[in-house]
Amino acid sequence: METVDQLASKGSFRAVKEPLAFLRVLEWLFAIFAFATCGGYSGGLRLSVDCVNKTDSDLNIDIAFAYPFRLYQVNFDVPTCEGKQREKLSLVGDFSSSAEFFVTIAVFAFLYSLAATVVYIFFQNKYRENNRGPLIDFIVTVVFSFMWLVGSSAWAKGLSDVKVATDPNEVLLLMSACKQQSNKCLPLRSPVMSSLNTSVVFGYLNFILWAGNIWFVFKETGWHSSGTRYPQDTMEKQSSSYNQGGYNQDSYGPSGGYNQQGGSFGQQTSYGQVGEFGQQQPQSLSQSGTTSFANQI
Repeated sequence: METVDQLASKGSFRAVKEPLAFLRVLEWLFAIFAFATCGGYSGGLRLSVDCVNKTDSDLNIDIAFAYPFRLYQVNFDVPTCEGKQREKLSLVGDFSSSAEFFVTIAVFAFLYSLAATVVYIFFQNKYRENNRGPLIDFIVTVVFSFMWLVGSSAWAKGLSDVKVATDPNEVLLLMSACKQQSNKCLPLRSPVMSSLNTSVVFGYLNFILWAGNIWFVFKETGWHSSGTRYPQDTMEKQSSSYNQGGYNQDSYGPSGGYNQQGGSFGQQTSYGQVGEFGQQQPQSLSQSGTTSFANQI
């Protein structure tokens, strides 16, 4: 309990209110829904074969299948309507590659979203200490966005094939007894695919979340921060070069301008050095005035 309290005291749970961490929490939840609805699926169908000879009929043929949808391994026995003989059949198709790929992406996305959320909350300072953490986060986010798009599209195609392969009317075509018009073959129950449809929806929602989070992760990288600082640096350089130009040093100061040391009008003005009115003219006027007054006396 003490360790948990220490982590809670050090953690900044305000980060969850920011878009970066908030989207990670949504990604974590949606990844759970994605692999749970696909990886935890199990379903089945039921068929009926009514032979001419009623003793050979089988009115309840249950066929069960589940994730990872290696349907060629799903075996079942059906009557041949030729005495007590039965034939062993199996469903057609292997769609495990797309299903397992989808679930694998969901599991890794779940783990990374959980780890990233913990870093945002408890190790935010270390995450932003240098540019390495945001760059890794940015690259992983882009990769997962692409993988979610590919995995969801592949699984959507695989699911459509699973629906065809487990359609009771398609399965009835595999039975030799159903090829005789005298026998009656009927589908009694079709498999429920609602959870698998939901898994595809969650797959594309995860793609939208991860793709939308690219921008918020990009804002944490040095690429974005350097781009925002560039206009300010340019203005500072321009203003410094403007201040170091003719207005402060060379243009007006030494050649009778307004200042010499980048100052204002109140420091060393050129009126006292070059002009005749500040120092020399008053002296000449005073000397000539005293001379003329002495001569008159």
